[in-house]
Amino acid sequence: MSKRANEGTYIEKLIEEFHEVLKAACDESFRKHQGTRKTLNNRSVPWWTEELTVMRKRTNALRRRFQRTRNNEGLMEQRKTSYLEEKVRYEATIKREKIHSWKEYCNLTTSTNPWNEVYKLAAGKSRNNTQLTTLRKPDRSLTEDMRETLQLMQDHFTPEDKEKDDTDHHKLATARAREPAYTADDKDITVEETRNVVANMDKKKPPGEDGITGEVYTCAFEIFPSYITAMYNGCLRDGVFPKRWKTAELIPIVKPGKENSDEVSKFRPISLINTGGKILEKLLINRINHHVFSHDLTSKNQYGFTPQRSTTDVAMAVKGLVEEGLASGEIVVLIRLDDQGAFDAAWWPSILNGLKTYNCPKNLCNLSRSYFSQRSAVITSNNVRMHRIVTKGSPQGSCCGPGYWNIQHNSLLNRQFMKRTKDVAFADDLAISY
Repeated sequence: MSKRANEGTYIEKLIEEFHEVLKAACDESFRKHQGTRKTLNNRSVPWWTEELTVMRKRTNALRRRFQRTRNNEGLMEQRKTSYLEEKVRYEATIKREKIHSWKEYCNLTTSTNPWNEVYKLAAGKSRNNTQLTTLRKPDRSLTEDMRETLQLMQDHFTPEDKEKDDTDHHKLATARAREPAYTADDKDITVEETRNVVANMDKKKPPGEDGITGEVYTCAFEIFPSYITAMYNGCLRDGVFPKRWKTAELIPIVKPGKENSDEVSKFRPISLINTGGKILEKLLINRINHHVFSHDLTSKNQYGFTPQRSTTDVAMAVKGLVEEGLASGEIVVLIRLDDQGAFDAAWWPSILNGLKTYNCPKNLCNLSRSYFSQRSAVITSNNVRMHRIVTKGSPQGSCCGPGYWNIQHNSLLNRQFMKRTKDVAFADDLAISY
């Protein structure tokens, strides 16, 4: 199988075959269970178990038997005792399951990641499921049905890159992005490299449109490590990001504090991407980041999505700029810019040209160019499903998004400002001091 992948077989076909085999294996191995309304209603709390269901039925049966006993004091007392004993065991089991469930919930927060479920609960940051409602359109009227609401959300989350609106600068940048790269190719992906990426995937994250989870993909890789690595090398060799992995399922998440707003901007669109595509994205952006950081190409003023840098570092940098100006007796003007919908509006030609400017290896440039073509997004609610071709933007939740954003943003941070003007950035937040 690995030999076949390395012989230059059409990579799109190979990916499709692998997906079908993996899906068939899942269908054969996993038991599909759809709970009835009665079963779902019985489990109204997270700590409820099948044992409690059985004990509840037994306790209720003993209670009814005791209440229906007449004209026999001895039998009535005996059945009363049996009922009360079972009731005590039932209540004790409920208490035990509650405590056990609470301990499991508390253990979700580990020593390596204190900002997890318990922290969110204590800080009031836990999210509730929000039902989609009527939203306000740009003309200030309200949407009238679910399809119109989803259409408005889709237009906002995936803005279109219209060539008719391009200036001469944009046209030149687009033409340059289409030109081939002339740098040397990067080396093949190793099995160990793929293994590290697969092992670091969050197994609890929801899958993409194909429904294949990270845990399933991990098991498949342990069986076919060389074959899966050969597939990814085929993508790198041919400069093809498979179409199957270019579809993102959009999940709108309400931003904190905007639950009562009727503006479409209250949502943050999280993209669910197929696990196979996530792994290829991670392999790609790891190679690109290695080239950028090893050659010291990224701006020192970018503190977001950068190793060993955090919000504390950028706050101290801004503090230093202000103190420097005050110490010299000058007036300091600080301007903060926040790009609205920055990731949704990321311009692909600018990113591709940035890769060329950095002399990024040719096969990484080609794979990135394929990544930015024929992308699509799907948004679903109830029985309404809408599909759209995406022409710009980086999916929020993708592995490549942060790295590509820094490459695009670098051109702004490296501009030659006036002597006293300095800038610092954290992701898409920019502060300029003068």
